[in-house]
Amino acid sequence: MAFIDEVTLQAKAGDGGNGIVAWRREAHVPMGGPAGGDGGDGGDVIFVADEGVHSLLDYKYQAHLKARNGAPGRGKKQAGEHGADVVCKVPIGTQIFDVNSGELLADLTAHGQVCVACKGGNGGFGNQHFATPSRQGPDFAKPGLPGEERRITLSLKLMADVGLLGFPNAGKSTLLSRISAARPKIGNYPFTTLVPQLGVVRVDGGHSMVVADVPGLIEGAHEGAGLGIQFLKHLERVRVLCHLVEAPMPEDEQADLVGRYQALRQELGAFSARLAELPEVVVLNKTDLIAGGDAPALKKLEAHLKKRGVSLLRMSGATGEGTREVVLALWREVNAERGPKPTTAFSPFARVR
Repeated sequence: MAFIDEVTLQAKAGDGGNGIVAWRREAHVPMGGPAGGDGGDGGDVIFVADEGVHSLLDYKYQAHLKARNGAPGRGKKQAGEHGADVVCKVPIGTQIFDVNSGELLADLTAHGQVCVACKGGNGGFGNQHFATPSRQGPDFAKPGLPGEERRITLSLKLMADVGLLGFPNAGKSTLLSRISAARPKIGNYPFTTLVPQLGVVRVDGGHSMVVADVPGLIEGAHEGAGLGIQFLKHLERVRVLCHLVEAPMPEDEQADLVGRYQALRQELGAFSARLAELPEVVVLNKTDLIAGGDAPALKKLEAHLKKRGVSLLRMSGATGEGTREVVLALWREVNAERGPKPTTAFSPFARVR
């Protein structure tokens, strides 16, 4: 399934039905009077967050969403039917923006949250409402009101506790496949991961956390190098960053690991100051390929991290050695960052007729 995380749509709610002019004319009812019914309300355009939906692919080629108009009123004071709503299921983490004003209409962060993006127009009153003692035969009714129309953008930001960060081929996908049931594409070449991947990691005591793997960054990503920073928005909701550093190979013992680490940190800061300030767990990966003792580049990196108050964990994604310690370290940080659970699963955008 293609991963689509942003689409723009034209959404139009239904117009309200017109009220009508009608009269009650029945045998043995000499004073029937006005009996025009009200028009029905137009349908709404509604978005609902659904945990079973994982992409905006359904809306990629659907440029228009239009709800049904309300039916006109009928005689004998009968109201017209309401127009049918258009109910659209979207992934959890979807933000809904008004393109023209830039307003954030809703941020759907929990299963079942609802946003009425376009409200249907009210139906018009029939002539039954306008009878008064001095005007007993009103010969007019009100038209229905038009439904709201907006150009909206749906933007998906994945919901995760931990974001995996690193240069291409650092082993993020391998780690995700080791600690969760996710099966991302793994290959011995850069940019194997082309779209974000999520995995649920089980921790001792029945706890769990969601880990997100995004395509690798390279220096200059904020200027469009590599895959750029188009997927970094999926890390904006995470609580903790797991920064994977690839261990230097024997032929590359003089590699500037500190420079690589700082370059990636600079890319984060160029995209979002909040991302750069998130708690960080730094992991040295591919330790199974290190020959002999620590390379000078590795000792420099440890010293640099120590000055920042960050410890360097070690693991091998290929053999699984050290991955449990990494999971426990991430869980400690996630648990410390998690706030109290919300008391309700519904947002303030819940639909009200």
